[in-house]
Amino acid sequence: MFEDFTAKDRWSGEEIRCVYQATITAIATRHADAIDIKFLANNRAIWIALPHVAWGEYKARTGNTMTDPLAVETAGHYLKSIIENGEESGREMYSLTVPETLAHVDAVLEEAKASV
Repeated sequence: MFEDFTAKDRWSGEEIRCVYQATITAIATRHADAIDIKFLANNRAIWIALPHVAWGEYKARTGNTMTDPLAVETAGHYLKSIIENGEESGREMYSLTVPETLAHVDAVLEEAKASV
């Protein structure tokens, strides 16, 4: 759903193709307690940082493990939402809070259920 998608920028009307490229543990690269997920948006790198704490919160709340594919879908859902809502400001990195991360996880899971 959100590994390779197109979103329409709210302000310019431009179609932006977003393609997942990489998942990196941020502690190794920038000493942050997060997972960084990289997308190319019309060939411009955008990183979405999801806090590690969200993995534990998700496990405590659901009993399920948050997988890498679910994290990618979550980051992609967030990226699509900020593009379509006009909140994408050209930054290279966006960091989510735990509640934001879990809200996007819930949205991804709801959309997956609806498509079945």
